[in-house]
Amino acid sequence: MNLEEYFKRIGFNGFYNKPDLATLQLIHKLHVMSIPFENLSIHCGERNVMDLDAIFNKIVRSNRGGWCLENNFLFGWVLREMGYNTTTLGSRVFNSIINDFGPLESHLIHKVVFDGKAYIADVSFGVSSQVLEPLELISGKDQPQAAGVFRLIDQEGVWVLEKAGRKPEVLNPDFATSSLVNRKETKTIYCFILKPREAEDFFDKSDMLQTDPSSLFTNKSICSLQTPTGFRALIGWTYSEVTFKPEEGVDILEMKDIKGAEIEQILWEKFSVKLQNKLQPLNNKSFYTL
Repeated sequence: MNLEEYFKRIGFNGFYNKPDLATLQLIHKLHVMSIPFENLSIHCGERNVMDLDAIFNKIVRSNRGGWCLENNFLFGWVLREMGYNTTTLGSRVFNSIINDFGPLESHLIHKVVFDGKAYIADVSFGVSSQVLEPLELISGKDQPQAAGVFRLIDQEGVWVLEKAGRKPEVLNPDFATSSLVNRKETKTIYCFILKPREAEDFFDKSDMLQTDPSSLFTNKSICSLQTPTGFRALIGWTYSEVTFKPEEGVDILEMKDIKGAEIEQILWEKFSVKLQNKLQPLNNKSFYTL
């Protein structure tokens, strides 16, 4: 870990001398606004690996993004190097098709504790479910952020993350009925318990998520990045720019399909991502929404 290189990657220029809440909030926000949530390697004939050196080289030195098993694994390393009391946790993502949480703890997150309070840090869920700053681990508390009002709810030791959002306003009528548009104002995101996990607990899941024909990540190529006013996303061939309008109670969605020849240009101009191998975009039906 080279913290100076990481700080440069996310644009952190502040003075750091001890772990505190303000710094945690800032680097969390800078991470999600600088490093995309993306699974493009899978659709470029490459493999994602849970090796910190490889992840550091990919995300920090090669200016790529990653999925949660890379981004959050890296972020946990950063937090520990900075002196934060950090515990890795596993969470089960909500699947709207089966109306339940998935059976496996496939999503990696972190609990961060200091000054007698605990927070959940997650820099890699993407789109409208992405928190900009860590959430205080307190049950039932409304925690407003740009994307909506997040809540953590303790259900007899199982913590559930949900978000109350806004109505989508899709500008392009061609996408008015798109399955990518989330029309539920209250969205369940994932659940977790507070049992510590190790990196090894995710090795088999990482392989499965890249090979299982039913996996979200084998069915969709995804790249999303938070912005000061919303987020950008490229799902398959569909590019979206979403603007949060809390004062109007809506989210504005500008959506369009990108021709194959323009994919590389969009990735570079909108996400600062340059791929080594050719991307094969994919957007099969699944439970995933913006």
